[in-house]
Amino acid sequence: MGYKTYTCPIAKRCGGCELLAVPYELQLKRKQHAMEELFAEVSAADEVSVEPIRGMDVPLAYRYKAATPFAPGSRATGGRMRCGFYERGTHRIVFCKECLVEAKGARAILRDVARVADELHIRAYEEDRGRGVLRHAVVRVGYATDEVLLTLVTNGPDLPRATELVHRLRKRHPRITSVVQNINDRRTNAILGTRNRTLFGVGIMHDRLLGCTFEIGPTSFYQTNPAQTEVLYQLALEGIDETSSLLDAYCGTGTIGICAAAAAKRGSRDLSVVGVEQVSNAVGCARRNARANDLADFCRFVCADATSWMGEQRRASFDAVVLDPPRAGSTPEFLHGVVQLAPQRIAYVSCNPTTQVRDLAILREGSYRVNRIIPVDLFPHTKHVECVALMSRH
Repeated sequence: MGYKTYTCPIAKRCGGCELLAVPYELQLKRKQHAMEELFAEVSAADEVSVEPIRGMDVPLAYRYKAATPFAPGSRATGGRMRCGFYERGTHRIVFCKECLVEAKGARAILRDVARVADELHIRAYEEDRGRGVLRHAVVRVGYATDEVLLTLVTNGPDLPRATELVHRLRKRHPRITSVVQNINDRRTNAILGTRNRTLFGVGIMHDRLLGCTFEIGPTSFYQTNPAQTEVLYQLALEGIDETSSLLDAYCGTGTIGICAAAAAKRGSRDLSVVGVEQVSNAVGCARRNARANDLADFCRFVCADATSWMGEQRRASFDAVVLDPPRAGSTPEFLHGVVQLAPQRIAYVSCNPTTQVRDLAILREGSYRVNRIIPVDLFPHTKHVECVALMSRH
């Protein structure tokens, strides 16, 4: 891997890659040490070591989702619409020509949205006044496919000259396969609103993880680093191997559960998956993903709060539970519900190891022990670490 460092002309102002000046090998060593300290009590109690962090061979161009805000032009830009990244701790926009960690070509599409919008006199959003049209653009690039989804976020349903805007963008970037207008008329820092209108294509894109195909819409949660997501999911699947029934809690669009069912099918083993998710759009997408992968007979997705749903399943029985909660972690109620279900194995995938350690304490009090702790570096050049904890009942 070597002690190679990378440079970026806007690194100090952008702040997105706060560890960029640190050689990647040293970044991994620091993260490894931090995880060993964080899990020290668990490691001692369950006699398990934190495994070496799974890093990337080349920690570049790993983000397959990119976004930009827009703002009206200034004297410094010659009146041209501004785009790029927010400067660290502010809402001042720093122009970015190319980003080291974004997929090739993603930033060029975002820059050209601003350029073409200027040509068509489509006004940028003025954040302080709440007026204007174009707020953000988000581009998702296929990791294992050639599809590209561009989402244009507007400050209301009106997008002047939308047809011409799409035509010119596709002429510059024929790789774009769908364009969606997302309407966000709230005074908020959130990028996306809840309403979508397809301007070109089918309004979604597809990508593949571990041999499975997944639908991705403008508001779908889908990991931005697919290469490391495959590492993360494969580790989770190792923790539930040889089981016949799986509860996929916080299932989102069904990615982990579907990958588990597909792996079982390839191994000539039946695995029944129940995924529970309270966001109805995500559940609909999960069901379509199951059908697209010929796994509808093995995967059932339920729109419900996972904790309430478990409380109603008096006769439910699962060999394994996989959970991938948000950064805040799970809840004591949910974790006690898992203990009541008494699965033999648990795979806990976390985007925040600090809350994961807290949650593991509840599961360990409920007759579970930690067998493996594996950190994964999904976001090189940042302090962020994801972690898989594999548990068994004793």
